[in-house]
Amino acid sequence: MNHTTNALHRDTAAETFAQREQDWRNGAIVYQVLVDRFAPSAHPDKRALYPAPKRLRNWDEVPQPGPYLHDQRLSSHELDFWGGDFASLRTRLDYIQDLGADVLYLNPIHLAYTNHKYDALDFMQISPEFGDREEFKQLMAEVHARGMKVVLDGVFNHMGRNAPIFQDALQNPDSPTRDWFAIGPQYAGGSRSWTGFQNLPELNLENPAVRAYLYEAADSVVRSYLRDGADGWRLDTAYELGYDFLRDLTRAAHAEKPGSLIVGEIVNYPDTWLKSIDAVMNFSMRLIVLGLASGQISPLTAGRMAARLIADAGIEPILKSWTLIDNHDIPRMATILPHLPRRRLVQALQFTLPGSPNVYYGSETGMVGGSDPENRAPMRWDLVTAENEELAWMKNLIGLRKQHRVLRIGDFRTIETERLFAFERFTDRALETVIVVANPSGAAVSERIMIANASLMDDTPVINLLTPADSPAISRIEAAFMDITVPAETVYVLMPRERSLGGYSRYKRV
Repeated sequence: MNHTTNALHRDTAAETFAQREQDWRNGAIVYQVLVDRFAPSAHPDKRALYPAPKRLRNWDEVPQPGPYLHDQRLSSHELDFWGGDFASLRTRLDYIQDLGADVLYLNPIHLAYTNHKYDALDFMQISPEFGDREEFKQLMAEVHARGMKVVLDGVFNHMGRNAPIFQDALQNPDSPTRDWFAIGPQYAGGSRSWTGFQNLPELNLENPAVRAYLYEAADSVVRSYLRDGADGWRLDTAYELGYDFLRDLTRAAHAEKPGSLIVGEIVNYPDTWLKSIDAVMNFSMRLIVLGLASGQISPLTAGRMAARLIADAGIEPILKSWTLIDNHDIPRMATILPHLPRRRLVQALQFTLPGSPNVYYGSETGMVGGSDPENRAPMRWDLVTAENEELAWMKNLIGLRKQHRVLRIGDFRTIETERLFAFERFTDRALETVIVVANPSGAAVSERIMIANASLMDDTPVINLLTPADSPAISRIEAAFMDITVPAETVYVLMPRERSLGGYSRYKRV
């Protein structure tokens, strides 16, 4: 490769990373909120919005499982509310902004019967417990004024049994919406329902009228909320929508708002799905990280798995995909990882692997919670203190991503190791490299590792970004190799630092 070819290669690489940096979807910090549970409402007449059998709970009550209500075809805890709304959420936007979030992700806000809102009555309306479309627009404006984006939860696989259009379809064979659902005596409860939950009748996406209503028409659900200020959609049970409908929905969203984000709840291996949507909730990477931390997957195998997943999916969609450890469907991080060093190891990997970290409200404070509904407890604002080490640790991790663009948009490459899980994030700039080395075992590990980065010069020291800036170097790179000792259950986030050589630089031409 001659000088001209080298220069063209560097220019092309620089342009690629510059374009990634301009795209808000790449490497964003996503903060997830259940509006009902995030901030207590100051509305004086709130209780009137929750007629029996719904119940408005006190903010300090923890959700508990309730009995199945056969007449309602749901569990009683689905009718317990805590009263949060758009107005109360707006009072806490400063907190979300100060935490460092780039994206506010809202669980469903459309008109629905239950507290979780995955049983829509009308997608076009906002649940009155939260507000209305005008208040939604106001919320969007305030979020955008803080430099953040908003992603909504789209539940387009099913609606709620109480939806007027479903009840009319179920009871009237001549109903204009009869073919919006799969109705017949062969189904329990009279219609095909999601995973057998009779409160969640599935929509018939093969019907063109359904697709027009959801995303194809100019006044469709997807397009109208994007016009009202939303910046993207997280699609619930996206794997059940299938490749073709997901591709068409994504095209409609991009036509309405270029650069919008469509991220799917894909619990499958992600690669083929990313030909239809922008990004996935990366459950596969979650299991690699948790398997590594628990000892179920060896460091060597975890490295191979991560590299295979990223290569198959492609780095561009992986950067947009959400890296999650917990959310509203999964026990909280502090519950599944009660051992603090192991939890911090997992969090450090969540924030250094390629992707967009998904922070579930309250997990940054160390909130605990088992399976649904315990993991959906109201936000513990009493834990938001300067003394909370969990919160300080989270802010440190978020700060690293804000400070070092390589963690947001950098490429990925595994590092040759045997007993450590190690990888490299890098850009076109030689010193814009981060070397992540994790030791999930219960004893310190010393190893000589190989870093296959041709631009890293011999005798370059590396510092740990998780320690104070004036901390001494951890090790040195010598002809692409580095000797390192990593304490038990520890992650090092290392960055090369140019040696002081009296104004002379070995990096002057790379």
